[in-house]
Amino acid sequence: MAKKLARREKYSLYALSGVICLFVIFQFLVFPSLDKRERLKRTLQAKTDILEKMTALQSEYNTIKKRTELSKSRFAKRDTGFTLFSFLDKLTGKARIKNHVTYMKPSTSVQKNSPFKISQVEMKLQGLTLQQLTSYLHMVETSKNMVNIKRLSISKTGKQEGFIDAVLQVETAEK
Repeated sequence: MAKKLARREKYSLYALSGVICLFVIFQFLVFPSLDKRERLKRTLQAKTDILEKMTALQSEYNTIKKRTELSKSRFAKRDTGFTLFSFLDKLTGKARIKNHVTYMKPSTSVQKNSPFKISQVEMKLQGLTLQQLTSYLHMVETSKNMVNIKRLSISKTGKQEGFIDAVLQVETAEK
């Protein structure tokens, strides 16, 4: 049958066969390999993102672990029989502001799923100078007993110029 075809028709037939062959090659060899390469790039990017997140989480975990170990060591160094109320009372004597204490109200709250309880003391100090208050607050915050000031309210006293009243809430964790 090919012998009966004209030269032009033969070239057309060869060109069409070549186009079909190229189509088959591209369709079944080139395009799948390009798609596979693109999928591999996306997979690599996804795995890289996961690795970065895991590294960040590991760093965060290590930081939390160090803080936990530091807290445990501080708990171990705390005096036996430590209570927040007595600690704050001793500090008022040390700071020479015991006569400025109007009241000290202790309270305790139990933490769910934890062996620790939060001990709080609310105290009101009247007729202090700013220097006396800052000295006392510094002693509280820098103690090695893991005590922190949760809330502080300062107001001017109506009695004398230069004196202030303060209400503060101090807390710590206890076993």
